[in-house]
Amino acid sequence: MNLITSPSFRGAASTTQGIGESQAPEADRKSIIRQYLGIALRWRYVIIGITAACILLGLIATLLMTPKYTAVSTIEIAREASKVAEFQGVDRENSTSDQEFYQTQYGLLRSRALSERVATQLRLVDDPKFFAMFGYSSDKPAFALVNDRYPAAGRAERQRVAGELLGLRLAVTPMRLSRLVDISFTSPDPVFSARIANAWADNFIQTNLERKVQATSYGRNLLQRQLALQKERLDNSQRQLVGYASAQQIINLPSQSSGSGATTSERSIVADDLAALNAVLSQATAERIQAEARYQQAGRSGASTDALRNPAINSLRQRRAELAAEYARLMVQFEPGYPAAKAIQSQLDQLDRSITREEGRVSGSQLADYREAQERENALRTKVDQLKTNYLDLRRRSIQYNIYQQEVDTNRALYDGLLQRFKEIGVAGGVGVNNVSIVDTADVPQKASSPRLLLNLLTALLAGLGLGALVAFALEQMDEAIADPSEVQQRLGLPLLGTVPKVRNGVAPRDELLDRKSDLVDAYLAVNTNLGFTTEHGVPRSFSVTSTRPAEGKSTTAIALATMLARAQRKVILIDGDMRSPSIHHLGGVDHNRGLSNFLVGEDDIGSLIFQMSDLGITAMSAGPIPPNAAELLTGSRLSLLLGRLLETYDHVIIDSPPVMGLADAPLIASRVEGLIFVAESHGIRSSMVKTAIGRLASANVRIIGCVLTKFEARRSRYGYGYEYGYGYGRTDAVKA
Repeated sequence: MNLITSPSFRGAASTTQGIGESQAPEADRKSIIRQYLGIALRWRYVIIGITAACILLGLIATLLMTPKYTAVSTIEIAREASKVAEFQGVDRENSTSDQEFYQTQYGLLRSRALSERVATQLRLVDDPKFFAMFGYSSDKPAFALVNDRYPAAGRAERQRVAGELLGLRLAVTPMRLSRLVDISFTSPDPVFSARIANAWADNFIQTNLERKVQATSYGRNLLQRQLALQKERLDNSQRQLVGYASAQQIINLPSQSSGSGATTSERSIVADDLAALNAVLSQATAERIQAEARYQQAGRSGASTDALRNPAINSLRQRRAELAAEYARLMVQFEPGYPAAKAIQSQLDQLDRSITREEGRVSGSQLADYREAQERENALRTKVDQLKTNYLDLRRRSIQYNIYQQEVDTNRALYDGLLQRFKEIGVAGGVGVNNVSIVDTADVPQKASSPRLLLNLLTALLAGLGLGALVAFALEQMDEAIADPSEVQQRLGLPLLGTVPKVRNGVAPRDELLDRKSDLVDAYLAVNTNLGFTTEHGVPRSFSVTSTRPAEGKSTTAIALATMLARAQRKVILIDGDMRSPSIHHLGGVDHNRGLSNFLVGEDDIGSLIFQMSDLGITAMSAGPIPPNAAELLTGSRLSLLLGRLLETYDHVIIDSPPVMGLADAPLIASRVEGLIFVAESHGIRSSMVKTAIGRLASANVRIIGCVLTKFEARRSRYGYGYEYGYGYGRTDAVKA
């Protein structure tokens, strides 16, 4: 039964549950922080050593490094070049949101072709000092010196290597939110660095311009081939059109431009004649209608408007009016037979006849005009009808002609467009405007850019701390030792009865037990207190003490618990159950000629088998003579008989059992007692071995009361326990358990 399930501990747990739940998250965070701090403190010497080694290595490496100088030139890369002319080349225009353009330019700046071009221009390909500057050496024939010169056969290989050496030491750094780009080059020679940086910028500008010229030249060649092909198509289509027009007798007038800028389309002669005659017919019809109207009007009223407007008729009528007035005046004085009156009357009659004749001539003229207009209209109408028939026939014959004409127009439009573009590309290619320009040339650097002592030491410090922390964490994970009381429950699954400090060197545990103010006594008092909460009747009346392996402190624990119970006015007997390697008799100053093994083989006189340890206030029984096979003695019923008889006399029976690993004695003894106390050595035993031992005990249905952690050193605790042992520690730990 675990401590946390015992009646005494159940009440304490219920009273503190509310507070514990409310403070759990913060406690977990603090626990994690303490855990990592504890790991750092535990392995602080490893971390400090690794950090110091890294700093030392960083210092040595910095001092041994060759100084390097970085020269920087700045260029501007614009999306569009300044336009000298409005003609465009064949390269694609980039929009303001086209980020691919700048990424492409950065890639071109780092290209292998550009680096090899710089190496070739500066004659670095055949310079042995250049390769020696960067420590490059090769056994290839291209790098074999002949009279301090490289052979010409391996120039391509050297050019490739020179380009790689330059590219590895070049850095392209775009300025944020700008079109400026820094080109920096680093080498051991400051003059060489400035020379390379400037040459790199110059060659990038030159290659950019050459690339545009090459693109324009390629476009011109392509357009030239397309122009030749399109011209051939245009000529063929024109021949086809003319041939069909000749065969079908189709004659069209060419298009004409008017003075206002409008252009008339191509038209046929028949259509023009039809339009002209139709206009004349309309005019003739209008004239015929006018003549007919004049003629009909003259017939209805007797005097037409032409007659009224005729000067001769108007003159005759005026003369007649004058004579009529003269005749009327004479009739006032004379008779009609008066000679003068007769003469006037005769003139009037003559004038009337003359007016009638003139009006007849005018009427005849109108009739003649009407008939002439009618005949002219009929003739024109006949001709227009004939032209309409011819025009409809021409329309039927012009269907295929229009198809050929459309083909000619299409080919001519394509040819004219290609020709115009060909001329524009030629002009744009000859302008030679670049969108890349140098802003600042690289100056010769005055101080080295690397190595930087403070930066390297800081980097070494951070690397050392990181590596040290990593090694400490790895060692912590590899370390299976139980270094902290809380790990007993976490790793072993056992309740912690108490933690016992390590006895100082040169001091016997028995001497510590005799000192009632020692830390050892305080620790075992705490264990004894916790034992009082494990059963309903307090401390178990019979229990055994065992461990995984020897020398973990199980015998000291058994003696100490017996001593604590004896000081609590309990009657206690301690039995040395380790019949293979007995040790209790040494503390009592006796031999082990008589003891447990004697009773197990059949001797019933218990009084002759025990001895007193008066200084500790307890009674003890040694292991007795070492039997050939202790496990066979423990399998019988004699041990249970012994425990029953001892419990009649003593309040508590404590058995110091042998270790669990490799032996069957401990499970056999534990199965006869009320419970077992497991002892684990702090910082000494691996938790995996302890788990194996506990598994063996569990398979034997042994009740494990709890675990006592012995030889504990607070300064070696993983999680930073900073306290030492003293009064009250055991009771606090009991509550935590």
